[in-house]
Amino acid sequence: MKINENHLNLKESYLFPLVASKVAAYQERHPGEKIIKLSIGDVTLPLAPVIIEAMHRAVDDMSKGASFKGYGPDATRYGYPNLIDSVAAAYARKGVSLGREEIFISDGAKCDLGNILDIFSEDNVVLIPDPVYPAYVDANIMAGRKILFSCATEENGFLPMPNDEIKADIIYICSPNNPTGAVYTKEQLRAWVAYARSNDAVILFDAAYEHFVSDPALPRSIFEVEGAKECAIEISSYSKTAGFTGVRCGYTVVPKELERGGVSLNRLWARRQTTKFNGVSYITQMGAAAVFTEEGERQIAANIAYYRENAKMIAGCLDALGIWYTGGKNSPYLWMKCPEGMTSWQFFDYLLENAKVVGTPGSGFGRSGEGFFRLTAFGTHENTAEACRRITELLGNAKS
Repeated sequence: MKINENHLNLKESYLFPLVASKVAAYQERHPGEKIIKLSIGDVTLPLAPVIIEAMHRAVDDMSKGASFKGYGPDATRYGYPNLIDSVAAAYARKGVSLGREEIFISDGAKCDLGNILDIFSEDNVVLIPDPVYPAYVDANIMAGRKILFSCATEENGFLPMPNDEIKADIIYICSPNNPTGAVYTKEQLRAWVAYARSNDAVILFDAAYEHFVSDPALPRSIFEVEGAKECAIEISSYSKTAGFTGVRCGYTVVPKELERGGVSLNRLWARRQTTKFNGVSYITQMGAAAVFTEEGERQIAANIAYYRENAKMIAGCLDALGIWYTGGKNSPYLWMKCPEGMTSWQFFDYLLENAKVVGTPGSGFGRSGEGFFRLTAFGTHENTAEACRRITELLGNAKS
């Protein structure tokens, strides 16, 4: 028996458990100290009432023989029709037309971002932005693929563009970006679509944060770009949109037009799912189906506005301190430049020790993240305001 030795090429610890262990060690040394966490991108607001009501009705359905749901028919393993239709309607409001069979319901974007790789050969070369959400890199290391990086830097606004001298088969794009909060324009995405089509490549577009885009001129889906259905798969989530981080539900769009080697990728993904996935729970799906209703959209918009207000607070703090950053306006993440030339982990320790505030070191997201630091807007108003006060006091005094 042989193990998959590719796993031995992974870093010993995933980024966020490492951050958590350092915070736990500090807390043990300083019991009773209030630490404010603006690090991991977990939501703090409860599920919207319309979602809870829909889930309660689904629980009641499960208590009656006539409405009980066990294994669904094969078609419903991709998602119940009312949920699929609600996702299609949400895309239609963005000007994107999708068929039911192009939408697959999952237990979250993170799973599908890794699982979708099953339908691609391990010989494919992968192009990943750096800095980046670590799961992209780790999933491909596990598979033994060759990974190339497109460097996101302060000079390009952390929005790398295609390089015709680089040949890649699979391209990861996240917009709004995690960790940098930067958002591609439609013209920039058009260039990526043109690159993918000319190289017979496939874009894996992570749209988990698309509901945070407030600028109507910015695209919320890769499919808003002409020709993208022939070269892109879009993966999204209810986690940040509707607070489903602990509930787990997402969706992946694989257009019928997308073929490689004369084979439909939609058909390959459907076949993979019927073998390795048995669907999302009925109760979860009924809650998710309420998200994109008229009342659901109104209620989740209020929650997103709450987090946007947090982002505005953090941005105001950084502006006042004269610190360079991206994100915040169309994203729940703010990507700040570490002050005084500190490395990412030096600033992590400095902020924790002196302000009892936790963020995420940029170097944990890749080599190009060194010297930068991620803060999230997913805390409470009270904690965010207190964190901003502490940061302002610490860094303001340091400057004076």
